[in-house]
Amino acid sequence: MIFLLLSISCSVTVGVLLKFAKRYHISVIQAITWNYFFAILLSLLFFRPEFSSLQPSAFKPIFVALGILLPVIFLVQGYAVQFAGLARTDIAQRLSLFISMGAAYFLFGEHFDRLKYAAMVFGFIAIVFTLFRSREKTGSKNSWFNLLLVFVGFGMIDVLFKLVSQVNSIPYTTSLFLIFCIAFALSLLYILYGAIMKRQKLQLINFICGCILGFFNFGNILFYLKAHRAMADSPFLVFATMNLGVIIMGSLIGIFSFKEKLSKINYIGLALAVLSVVLLTLAKIYAV
Repeated sequence: MIFLLLSISCSVTVGVLLKFAKRYHISVIQAITWNYFFAILLSLLFFRPEFSSLQPSAFKPIFVALGILLPVIFLVQGYAVQFAGLARTDIAQRLSLFISMGAAYFLFGEHFDRLKYAAMVFGFIAIVFTLFRSREKTGSKNSWFNLLLVFVGFGMIDVLFKLVSQVNSIPYTTSLFLIFCIAFALSLLYILYGAIMKRQKLQLINFICGCILGFFNFGNILFYLKAHRAMADSPFLVFATMNLGVIIMGSLIGIFSFKEKLSKINYIGLALAVLSVVLLTLAKIYAV
């Protein structure tokens, strides 16, 4: 359970760091770029990728797709945290599990029971209620759209990682290393283009913040994988606990630390989000 708690803490910390980015004038895109650079270094240390398996025949287009999608959605998450708040962004991110569920049903042939159907209904309502904002402040009128992109984007990432896990020609951790390299290379090209063509400064503070961000982002992945190994007989329980923990911790930090104001409908959405994850957990327990 300690690995799960560490993974949840790292995941929420990433959101907190993105929340601070605007306050301290940190370039989010530069921080995200160096985040992947640091993730590559940590991958070499902890994953020890098998370079012998990195043959041209093992290379898959899905690696490029994830290498593009990861930094793009990370950037969208940064905007969502700044304009929609940490609480709503974490809820939108974790409710993306329902896209994964849809893929599990339609693409991977997973069996659904009444509890899972009920969870999907409550989850859908939770998404609508979470995205709702009655009187948005100036500059945040499009926050619902950022939240929607977070929801769809992280759902797509989950499905793509599921497909990556089915690739047998290359170990999964080596695949992660390769995806980090692609994400870093593309992000680096983007910020270099901004530096050369738009004369945007590459600042040391962005590099430092990016490394800190990369530490917690990688920690989230590392401890999540360790939690699955430690609780190998209960993978769904790990997944559900992870999502439930991030929703609750992210919401509490957003509300009490950053004084984010949620409407009554948003609170109902939060409650329904928790209920839907609990139903998913019960569905797994009764299926055993």
